Amino acid sequence: MIRQDKFKKNILPVIDQLFRLAFSIMKNKEDAEDVVQDVLFNVWKKKAEWESIENMEAYCFRSTRNMALDKLALMENNLEEIPENYDNPALGEDIQRKIEVDEQINLLENWVKNLPEKQQTIFRLREVEELSYKEIAIILNISEEQVKVNLFRIRRKLKEYFESI
Repeated sequence: MIRQDKFKKNILPVIDQLFRLAFSIMKNKEDAEDVVQDVLFNVWKKKAEWESIENMEAYCFRSTRNMALDKLALMENNLEEIPENYDNPALGEDIQRKIEVDEQINLLENWVKNLPEKQQTIFRLREVEELSYKEIAIILNISEEQVKVNLFRIRRKLKEYFESI
């Protein structure tokens, strides 16, 4: 019963974030759902080891990232496009504004795809999932300073990119 409570308290609240992370890597809703389901199943199977896991949330993020990357490698990059209406902030706005926002999102997504995988993950965890430097460092098993340096470099490149267009 204690393990069920811990699962409900620490893991279930982050399922949506795990899905978004998996989706950002897989680019396919069904594959992302499969990744999250597999991660949850694996975490539950390892319930005897939970006491040795310092940060369960970070462990789940790391597991999700690793599993998504593994599955992606196995699929040989045969990915579908992101659905047009997925989490689109422009819904309900006028058509012109929607087109502008869609173009900006597409430019940003294409730009992020060209970053090294580690920088893509750091960018998504910070800017999309709004995780702290410390949480990102734990998830990726790097120092907070490395997270900050990477984000600084990413933001500088992004600024240069948007200034150039």
